[in-house]
Amino acid sequence: MAIITFWSNEKEETAKTFSMTAIATQMAIEHNYKILMISTIHNDDTLERCYWEPKDERLLKQIAGGKRDISSGIDGLVNLAISNKLTPEAVSNYTRLVFPGNRLEVLQGSTEEDEDEYKKVRESYKDVIQAANQFYDYVFVDLNKGLTKDYIKEVLKISDIIVVNITQRLKMINDLKWLKEENDIFKKDNVMFLIGRYDKFSKYNAKNIARTLGYKDEIFVVPYSTLFFEACNEGKVADFFLRFRKISSTDRNMIFIQEIKKTSEKIISKVNELKNNFLNY
Repeated sequence: MAIITFWSNEKEETAKTFSMTAIATQMAIEHNYKILMISTIHNDDTLERCYWEPKDERLLKQIAGGKRDISSGIDGLVNLAISNKLTPEAVSNYTRLVFPGNRLEVLQGSTEEDEDEYKKVRESYKDVIQAANQFYDYVFVDLNKGLTKDYIKEVLKISDIIVVNITQRLKMINDLKWLKEENDIFKKDNVMFLIGRYDKFSKYNAKNIARTLGYKDEIFVVPYSTLFFEACNEGKVADFFLRFRKISSTDRNMIFIQEIKKTSEKIISKVNELKNNFLNY
């Protein structure tokens, strides 16, 4: 049971959500784990749209008399947490199923419109994630960007693995240097770095960035794949990975699949390594 948090400090697009869906989906297909993906992004359905066609929220609200749906997603679980009724087993009642047997589920982000109520939601993220972690083998968290909010720091602190999503830009490299030097959270062994939409022909490739940062471990990558990013926008990520479960070495998507597998296997081995270190401490 481990919390894997995908986070970025960049204002620019890092393909954080898409990278997380790729890794979690591949892991769910290749391993018999119970996996939950949680979005903490307010009023954003990017994670859901990777697996299903978007819903017409305006039409749904009209049908419900203008009221929001509190019976699903993280808003429903927050209500349980506030009333001290949240249990690990209850989490799956508020998710959407991708693969049967709890192998892959999605917990949608908050759609709370009232600012005071949304503040309660943010303050309950930690409780919801920890409850889910008692039921699922892996809880993947798509966390908001930045470090200015307390709830973001709280989620990072309880995470078993922090996947820092970065881009191939000089400014990013300089910012990352500062981040590693000034913040204790990112000095620990549970931090991994991941480049989304990776361009292997850039001079800011994974090896050069690692060398510049003085980072001894490997920086992982999610190569750009036209078919994958189209699948993300069409709600067909699950179909994409099922289709390429067996792939020819000459297929142009082979490198993408290989890198996703390598990253997911590293996450699994790193979780096991950290747990063994904890048990032997």
